[in-house]
Amino acid sequence: MKKAYIAVDFGGGSGRVITGVVSAGTLTLNEVHRFTNRQVKLGGHIYWNFLSLFDEMVTGLRKAVDAGYRIESIGIDTWGVDFGLIDAEGNLLSNPVCYRDHDTCGSAAEFFGRYDTPEHHYSEAGIQIMDINTLFRLVKMKDTAPAIMAAADKLLFTPDLFSYFLTGNACNEYTIATTSGLIDARTRSWNHSLIERCGLPEHLFCPIVMPGATRGHLTEEIKREIGIDYDVDVVAVGSHDTASAVYTVNSTYATDGTAYLSSGTWSLLGVMLDEPILTDEARECGFTNEGGVGGRITFLQNITGLWILQQLMGQWKDEGLTTDYDILLADAEKSAIDSVIDVDHPTFHSPHSMSGAIADYCRENGMAVPRTQGEFVKCVVQSLATRYAKGIDALNRLLPSPVKRLQIIGGGSRNKLLNRLTSEKTGIPLDAGPVEATAIGNILIQAMAGGEIKNTSEIKSIKND
Repeated sequence: MKKAYIAVDFGGGSGRVITGVVSAGTLTLNEVHRFTNRQVKLGGHIYWNFLSLFDEMVTGLRKAVDAGYRIESIGIDTWGVDFGLIDAEGNLLSNPVCYRDHDTCGSAAEFFGRYDTPEHHYSEAGIQIMDINTLFRLVKMKDTAPAIMAAADKLLFTPDLFSYFLTGNACNEYTIATTSGLIDARTRSWNHSLIERCGLPEHLFCPIVMPGATRGHLTEEIKREIGIDYDVDVVAVGSHDTASAVYTVNSTYATDGTAYLSSGTWSLLGVMLDEPILTDEARECGFTNEGGVGGRITFLQNITGLWILQQLMGQWKDEGLTTDYDILLADAEKSAIDSVIDVDHPTFHSPHSMSGAIADYCRENGMAVPRTQGEFVKCVVQSLATRYAKGIDALNRLLPSPVKRLQIIGGGSRNKLLNRLTSEKTGIPLDAGPVEATAIGNILIQAMAGGEIKNTSEIKSIKND
């Protein structure tokens, strides 16, 4: 029986349960379960199907056991900002609302009209101001969902919620909590004066745990369900998937001028710092100071990433058109279209038709309208590369020395056309990979917490089983 660390990685479109076995300086990964994660529209809102996702996670754990692995520990990472509320008896009050829900629109403006100024808020939280931020949504819920707020006993961010129903222990992990706008970036703790000023109940906010801490043990019920009779720790990893992903980037800005680009549904472009940058210029450039492993700061821009391409693929699948990436990228390479869209424009947030939204945007801005699938892909990919170059320029204005190299990690690192255009647009060399950066970071944090490795440099090679 092989001892394995389990990474449960939830993304916006899919989730995976991955085993990690450490032996003689090699980390071997094996994806034992993959499942779809889709939003559900109901009663005018967009929800995550938490119950189904939890069941898929447990199925994946059972598959790992059935495959002959002895589970050493489990770490869970997800996207940021979203949360669930539980009552005093530990019952989930509602399926978590997705950050793409239209009800989030305008929540930041409402907040700043009543409680604070953007300048002061950024000087404390250091978080990019977006309608989807947890703080703004909670304040809005006081007015729009008072019954739910009154019944709520604890607020648990998405990975905290999964961990709670595995262990029965309620806590908030640091890196995921920083996406809320409710953490003081300087102290790495809850901003209690902000919470009080906004009239939010203090009891909602749980103790903060740092990556590497134990959240608790699997309950007896879960152990029976997955077929084990021994205790298993659930470990706090970089529970915000970005934090786990960038943990794999051994080179840092401080030592060699390396920036990272975590490329997936979202693109996260930035550098690792020891302390936050809380200036007005950083705020105006749209940078966020999110929590990193070891109490560090992931100073980055949140950029709409492969979401646009993913939506096009889903649309084309429904229309019976090809969704073969190799074919589409080859067609894009041959395309001469030079139209560039603003990938962060609200029109691409959640349109009824992504191709229609792109066509309308190009038409309204006097650019050539894509006609073929290859032209649509070329438009999206060169738009992303252009946006990354803009982000690097902004980083160079804020940092004491310019970025010299870019490390692209995550699923998007396999897109050779995007990599080439990004290097051309930014004018700096780049390295691609690892693809499974989030799962790798998740597992390495667990292995260090369990004492099997002392630091990431002990892992000399990574392979897939």
